[in-house]
Amino acid sequence: MLNPLLFLALLGAAPQTGTPPPPSVKPAQTTPAASPVVAPGAKPQLVARQFKFTEGPAADRAGNVFFTDQPNNKIWKYGLDGKLSVFLDPAGRSNGLYFDQKGNLLACADEHNQLWSIGPNGKVTVLVKDLQGKRLNGPNDLWLNPKTGGLYFTDPYYQRDYWTRTTSELDGQKVYYMATQQAAPVAVDADLRQPNGIIGTPDGRTLYVADIGAGKTYRYRIGADGRLLDRQLFVEQGSDGMTLDREGNVYLTGKGVTVYNPAGRQIDHIDVPEAWTGNVCFGGKDRRTLFITASEAVYVLPMRVSGAL
Repeated sequence: MLNPLLFLALLGAAPQTGTPPPPSVKPAQTTPAASPVVAPGAKPQLVARQFKFTEGPAADRAGNVFFTDQPNNKIWKYGLDGKLSVFLDPAGRSNGLYFDQKGNLLACADEHNQLWSIGPNGKVTVLVKDLQGKRLNGPNDLWLNPKTGGLYFTDPYYQRDYWTRTTSELDGQKVYYMATQQAAPVAVDADLRQPNGIIGTPDGRTLYVADIGAGKTYRYRIGADGRLLDRQLFVEQGSDGMTLDREGNVYLTGKGVTVYNPAGRQIDHIDVPEAWTGNVCFGGKDRRTLFITASEAVYVLPMRVSGAL
């Protein structure tokens, strides 16, 4: 038998001792998991960066999106044709917007702390001027219950440089309810630090309110008389604005857009290349475009899912 050492020498190989090392293994190639809500490969697309601070996006029945540039006192329209146009100027320093079933644009008119209804022709009707003779803090965001027509709005206090007052005239920052657009507001949650974003489900049974001051978002059951019942902590995150998709997922804003399923589990985070994301809504003809107001800019993002109707 040939000596093993001689055999190795003849092959030009040095003798080895011990267990030979395993063959090198290349790391497996992985691909990012597909988003459950964003269209495959889609990223936020810049529409324009010509504003001072954008807010309050709301889609009309056709899918056109209206939004505010609050410091510049304008309401803009982003049409289905992808073009921007000014809808109202001046606009009462409007913040949050929402369309009613008649096609009127409801607005949190922050200049004089009012609620407005703006007709398709731009005609303004003041719905709420004050609260028993006292000015509201500054209505911020609102939602209209599609089943009852009841209107909910948040009223945090943010000191504006265009106000002459420097303090609130009220005893807290609350969520209010109006049974009709002609009714006086009634507080339905007075135990929040700084309520801001608000959205409800299409069946009119559930309301979400973000307490941005406390860094929390709550879920409520809506009672037959519009009262808010069974407040539950939804997630430990506040939000500026918010929206829902047809699968019941909740979209919260601030640093980008964070998406939670109805159980309160985070399922996605959408990075937006701006310092702050103020608000979001679904628009477009098929409601599969997420419209994002982000500080000085606005973006659109193609989605897998459509918005709640």
